[in-house]
Amino acid sequence: MTDLTFPSDFLWGAAGAGHQIEGDNTTSDTWYAELVTPSVFQEPSGRACDSWNRWREDIGLVVGMGLTSYRFSVEWARVEPAEGTWDEAALDRYEAMVDECVAQGLAPVVTFNHFTAPHWFACRGSWLDPEAPALFARYCDKLMERFGDRIAYAVTLNEPNLPHVLSWLNLPDFVRQVERATLEAASEKAGVPAYRLANVVLPEELDAMEDGLEAGHLAAKAAIKARRPDLPVGLSLAIMDDVVDGDDPTVRDRKRAECYQRWLDLVRDDDFLGVQNYERMSYDADGAVAPAPGVPVNEMGTAIEPLSLAGAVRYAHAGTGVPILVTEHGLSTPDDTLRAAFIEPSLAGLRAVMDEGVPVLGYIHWTLLDNFEWVFGYAHQIGLHEVDRETFERTPKPSAGVYAGLVKSIRA
Repeated sequence: MTDLTFPSDFLWGAAGAGHQIEGDNTTSDTWYAELVTPSVFQEPSGRACDSWNRWREDIGLVVGMGLTSYRFSVEWARVEPAEGTWDEAALDRYEAMVDECVAQGLAPVVTFNHFTAPHWFACRGSWLDPEAPALFARYCDKLMERFGDRIAYAVTLNEPNLPHVLSWLNLPDFVRQVERATLEAASEKAGVPAYRLANVVLPEELDAMEDGLEAGHLAAKAAIKARRPDLPVGLSLAIMDDVVDGDDPTVRDRKRAECYQRWLDLVRDDDFLGVQNYERMSYDADGAVAPAPGVPVNEMGTAIEPLSLAGAVRYAHAGTGVPILVTEHGLSTPDDTLRAAFIEPSLAGLRAVMDEGVPVLGYIHWTLLDNFEWVFGYAHQIGLHEVDRETFERTPKPSAGVYAGLVKSIRA
């Protein structure tokens, strides 16, 4: 199918995240915020994709596609549903997932925190709480004690910079108002001064939240390395391919400084950086430049641009000097023909960046399943497999076959 070549040890994977696929994550902060009134979440997550019960089937889908890695997250709220109380059955389940990946020849890429946290953690103010990094490190140590010897890569935090990135989108004022009202309603219902979530952040708290997350990453990395010094540890960042339209880079460079720079500086001491890219954004001297009329766009309204991945990876490596693992990349669209056509040129761009000398460890597609996409609920489709909302039956889309075929050809 393709004449692309990649190193023999290059990881090929698909991804999912606990809250978005498992279902009934009832002790989490996001579940709580989904059910207050008003809520910025368009609908509750409910049973999601029922992956808490169907996890073995999901791993089988990854194996069936001929991939070599599965990225999934552990739900802190399941493991520590009450502060200081560990759920051994939940730990058993995640350990079984790791073991099944290993048994099936998949490298487990484990995200220790994919946005969601326990309800009790949000009641303490989430990452605004001075004790948050120590609490997170304690949880990471528990995971490492249980199955850390068998995982391939540890991703401490998923997109801690996302709220800052979203602050650059021209969202209507009412969206910000609903976010604030959601947090106020959750605080009142929980009877606490400030109920906080990592992915619904007030503008005036952006920097303080990132301070807590930065300290959390460092504490987590120390805890993980204390158990297993050889385990590659990093975090993942939301990185748009930000380009200049014209000859004035002022706005583009300001965005980069606000959204990425502190994190690029931080991860220079890490083993890798996870890059998560979905869009290219153009900026002139006045701000964002909208796609030209008639250009195909994704569900976020940005132009579909396969080479955005190459641009994001090139920028991330230039700013850090560390190896890159593409931990998420995909296309939000109900039209799977667009997704199927998007994958190969994206990989060709990635290969070209590697030819320039950028070390790339692997490519993990987001996402394995159509799942709960946070504030959008189930309205956005990003999966390689459809999921029946009643029966939870998984059905591969043509894009799943295209991706599997490409990987088979590349690995041949």
